[in-house]
Amino acid sequence: MQTLEDLIQRHPGAANAIGAPGRDWMTYADLKALTQEVRKALRRAGIGASDRVAIVLPNGPEMAAAFITVAQSATTAPLNPAYKEDEFAFYLEDLKARAIIVEAGYDGPARAAAQRFDMTVIELTAMEPAGNFTLSTDVTGSAPDTVPTADDVALILHTSGTTSRPKIVPLLQSNVAASAENICASLALTPEDCCLNVMPLFHIHGLIAAVSASLAAGASISCAPGFDALRFYGWLEEVDPTWYTAVPTMHQAILARAPRNADIIKNARLRFLRSSSSLPGPVMTQLAETFGAPVVEAYGMTEAAHQMCCNPIEPGRQKPGAVGLPAGPEVRIGHEVENRLIDGVGEICISGPNVTPGYEGNPEANEKNFFEAEGKRWFRTGDQGAFDDEGYLSLTGRLKEIINRGGEKISPLEVDGVLSDHPAVGQCVTFAVPHDKLGEEVAAAVVLKEGQSATDRDIRDFASERLAAFKVPRKILILDEIPKGATGKLQRIGLAEKLGLG
Repeated sequence: MQTLEDLIQRHPGAANAIGAPGRDWMTYADLKALTQEVRKALRRAGIGASDRVAIVLPNGPEMAAAFITVAQSATTAPLNPAYKEDEFAFYLEDLKARAIIVEAGYDGPARAAAQRFDMTVIELTAMEPAGNFTLSTDVTGSAPDTVPTADDVALILHTSGTTSRPKIVPLLQSNVAASAENICASLALTPEDCCLNVMPLFHIHGLIAAVSASLAAGASISCAPGFDALRFYGWLEEVDPTWYTAVPTMHQAILARAPRNADIIKNARLRFLRSSSSLPGPVMTQLAETFGAPVVEAYGMTEAAHQMCCNPIEPGRQKPGAVGLPAGPEVRIGHEVENRLIDGVGEICISGPNVTPGYEGNPEANEKNFFEAEGKRWFRTGDQGAFDDEGYLSLTGRLKEIINRGGEKISPLEVDGVLSDHPAVGQCVTFAVPHDKLGEEVAAAVVLKEGQSATDRDIRDFASERLAAFKVPRKILILDEIPKGATGKLQRIGLAEKLGLG
């Protein structure tokens, strides 16, 4: 079993590691030197290998470098910088953070929350090249200069908590290292690759798929300040990456601006595009045609240190509508109620070295989500799906998101796929709304493509020709923008209430 340090220390020092649009590159030698300086600074502040350090920084190379260096000396807890003071207070207390890293001069809600608990505040001062920084604090102490082992916790995150109190997910050094190597293998990453990261770096997707996998491969990663559809093509031209990874809403926004950026696309050297989180089949096909590169749909979640399945990287082997083949952990179908594995449609379950050892301080959740079968420990993902004859996994939906319309079970993903085929539809999300007789009814929120027009009736009629009557959304809302979660994902649960339909 490996640690993050094992993965990163093996690469030639002169190679580019971390960069950003408009800035010079940090090399692997720079990154190794920074890792040692960060370790010294943490130990001088009394932070040991098992202590937890919250990181609240804007997206960019310093956030990437802070995660990767701190994780080689302590436990990292990246937090969304957009949180309010009470949210920071909840997460900092729940995580039992010993210290928090913020930008030098920052006087926002994260610092105020940390001061409630008399927590050590460490200030980060950015320097050149991209990703380089110094750490400073008024607190002095001492801690043993030990190095985390494969069994120590590298990263600690909360689940999204859309239906219940967020659960704490500890990911070991060995979990993170295994997942990074799984992604390297799936994408055939080499030191020649360069990733353009637009994903938030307080979330598992960006931290592991973009940052950790790139660095494990000895490749380079250019960290944008977040996703911005208006700036994406400028970054694509300047950074000249071989790949980028994003969620469907980002890919759809990129597609919407493709016609006016045809020259940049023509000169791009993208080897592939990666998506995670149920990319509609028509969007996958359109992306591949637009960029002339395969679109690799993957399937991940926090508890798996991200990746579970991935479409093959070889051109022509990607299957629209499927999240790919098992790509790291063993993936099986479980009975939705009983603790056993089955064939056919059921709850997707995983077992492997990238899977969290269990939720922290939550025996009830562990009892519900983990079980033993066939001599292995399995984690229930909460997703429903099935394998086809070629071994590709397709998702039916989140078990909690399946719409129960008077006993008829409807997959919102299936309805999304049909609505996405409408020529005027740019984005869509299908969700349940309360109904006094049926319990739940089908609704959908839609954003039209720029320059296109359609009425809710037009879209319903289109769906009626392609879906059984009970699956057709009774209500279609045409919006300028669909509310999203912090990571840019569309969230079905709670959407009815957000839109005033609950």
